[in-house]
Amino acid sequence: MNELLNNPEVLRQLIMDHYQHPHNHGLVEDEAYHNIHMASASCIDDLHLQMKVEASQVVDVRFEGIACTISTASTSIIGDLIKGKTVEEAEHIIAEYNKMINQEAFDEDLLEEAYAFHTVGKQANRIKCALIGIDGFSKLLAGENNE
Repeated sequence: MNELLNNPEVLRQLIMDHYQHPHNHGLVEDEAYHNIHMASASCIDDLHLQMKVEASQVVDVRFEGIACTISTASTSIIGDLIKGKTVEEAEHIIAEYNKMINQEAFDEDLLEEAYAFHTVGKQANRIKCALIGIDGFSKLLAGENNE
């Protein structure tokens, strides 16, 4: 694992950068994209996610909505990680991310920048934030489409 990602200040800056300038942000009007709406009953997190899969490969992911720092940044980072991967690879990345959030053994190298959220599982009130967008991507990978 990159030693910089063990520096709390570097991790905070990485999360803030993805919150202030999220990657894959903004929805598109294209019927080739599957769409899902994810909202939390307990906070402001309300995201619309899109995914385009062709020949079992994640071609693109998009998201938009109102969300806290952790939700926005985690969705941005995981979106970067799964874009361009096969569906199977993307599902594996998400499974490893879920293990990390649940404080189980996980592949640090596979998660790259998503390692920034490795302490979130110790903060019960932040777990839903770290999972809302990722759960949406997981549902899209499984073929769910609710919009």
